[in-house]
This record gives sequence, C-alpha cells and structure tokens, in this order.
Amino acid sequence: MKISVAEVEYVARLARLELNKAETDLFAGQMDAILGYVEKLNELDTADIRPTSHAVPVENAFREDATSPSLGVAKALANAPDRADSFYRVPKVIE
Repeated sequence: MKISVAEVEYVARLARLELNKAETDLFAGQMDAILGYVEKLNELDTADIRPTSHAVPVENAFREDATSPSLGVAKALANAPDRADSFYRVPKVIE
C-alpha cells in the first residue's frame, strides 16, 4: 500500500499539524514503511494463535486494603495558596 503525500497532508490537517514539504515527504515514506510491515505481518498464518492483549502475561498486583494514618488537615493545607478554615479556597467556576 503506497501512502501519498495528499494522504499525509490530510492526516496532518486532522491532527492540526503544520508540516513543510520535507516533513510531508519524510512522513509519507515512514508511514508507507510501517504499512508495508503490517502488510507483511498479514501474510502470517495466525489461525492457531490465541488473541492476546499483551505480549507477556500480566497479572494485577492487588494488595489487601490496610488502614493507615491520614495526612491531617494541617499538612494537607500547608501549601494551599488560599484556604478557608479547614478547606481549600478556589475560584468560583459555576455562575
């Protein structure tokens, strides 16, 4: 599959990228090489291969919930730029 310069310009416009002529030519060649490799992968027989979402087995690293002391109001608000009593004061965003 050959990627044209017009297609690169179209994708760049969708991504709101300004590309000069050299970049457009460079990306056309790179995208063409990528799609050529994908096309080569399509030649492989994958009928007996199980679909996976990761290349290596991944397991969640869950841990037991454990209680611990909280940060505390004084430490939590120590670097607050503006506060009211024990709360952060922020600019009003809803009218």
